[in-house]
Amino acid sequence: MKPLNQAIMLFKKPICSIFILSFSLVLALVFLSPSSLFSELSVPSSSSGVRTDIWSLRRIVEWRPCNWWLEDKSAALPAKTNGYIRVDCYGGLNQMRRDFCDGVGIARLLNATLVLPKFEVAAYWNESRLYACLSGFADVFDVDHFIQEMDGFIQVVKELPAELTSKEPFQVDCRKRKGHFDYIETVLPPLLQHRYISFTPQMSQRRDRYPHYAKTSLCQACYKALRLTEALEKKSDELLQAIPKPFLALHLRFEPDMVAYSQCQYSGLSTESMKAIDAARGERKPWTGEAAHIWRKRGKCPLTPRETAFILHSLGIPRNTNIYLAAGDGLMGIEGLTSIYSNVYTKSALLRDEDFKAMHGNTKAALDYHVSINSDSYIATYFGNMDKMVAAMRAFRGMYKTLFLNRKAFSELTFQGLKGKQLKRELWRVHRDEFVMGRGSALPDCFCEFKL
Repeated sequence: MKPLNQAIMLFKKPICSIFILSFSLVLALVFLSPSSLFSELSVPSSSSGVRTDIWSLRRIVEWRPCNWWLEDKSAALPAKTNGYIRVDCYGGLNQMRRDFCDGVGIARLLNATLVLPKFEVAAYWNESRLYACLSGFADVFDVDHFIQEMDGFIQVVKELPAELTSKEPFQVDCRKRKGHFDYIETVLPPLLQHRYISFTPQMSQRRDRYPHYAKTSLCQACYKALRLTEALEKKSDELLQAIPKPFLALHLRFEPDMVAYSQCQYSGLSTESMKAIDAARGERKPWTGEAAHIWRKRGKCPLTPRETAFILHSLGIPRNTNIYLAAGDGLMGIEGLTSIYSNVYTKSALLRDEDFKAMHGNTKAALDYHVSINSDSYIATYFGNMDKMVAAMRAFRGMYKTLFLNRKAFSELTFQGLKGKQLKRELWRVHRDEFVMGRGSALPDCFCEFKL
């Protein structure tokens, strides 16, 4: 039997070796495949049992400035201008910034000279006309730096030529203009006729169809040329230095006007908060019944501070995290956040009382913007103008710890009856997928997707 046993042993060794080799190859394929990343990330805690925070995940995709913008030289400016354009901007600081950037692209498209824009803020911030006069473009942005950075991209003037100084610009309605042919066919003729026009760009621009020289001018203006004034940067740096490091900037939107605009209803708010919401509603009545459920499931309702704290904890954000609250005045239900995250800092608490009271809405928004683009990480509960601008600027600077909380997913999961640990697991999964894929982390107009 001894020769037989030896033969069996010799037969077993090759089979065993083949099995081990095959198993190793299978493991290698599993761990190196893209799907394995999601399998690994599906566990929101490390082997030691300590919850992993969202920032520790390896990204698959990042948004970076497109090469055509950074490397391609802009087309030479024509020797003669077709006229002068003033961009009229309304709303909050970041909405006006977005409109102005669009205006730069349109002015370059039409071969026009850009006049410094008109910023109208009184109505948006409910401030006096005096504050509106004190918060123009030059009161927020460094004019000389802007003109210097735009040299070669578009002509910019501080003052009109003598023959036009006494004239008011001819106003052009651009509410229905979206593509570059719209502007060439309907805006260029009055520009050539009147020589000096003004307009407010349409919100839903088709910037993807602009020629490269117009898109390059827009990108250059938005992310390189627009810089806060020296005084504002100094005040912003003082605020930045006062915040304990490292810190998370949280843009939390739950002010009375925001809730009123959303047409959503909330239970558990204080009597004072409910009165403030009712006062802000005006003719905009809240949805009721089935319509209210549909509206909320579509993610149209702002997250409360308590809901925000729950999601942050689901993402593994430690409770001792230093959080700078980038928010407007009148934020409601803040105790829902501070009861979980106690290290919360605001500009009103960190700045001197006289400095804070002297600020108008645009100044406060500028401080929040500066702190947010310089924070170690940034999370927004909404996807508004500030969030888009901050995310894009952070991507431009190579800062990718940026995330937008998914209101729609939160609503859908809660409507399914999920709660507690089960809800946290699903919230982790949703935000994990969005973070590693870089979804919503930058504006597509000037940024391109890079696979890592």
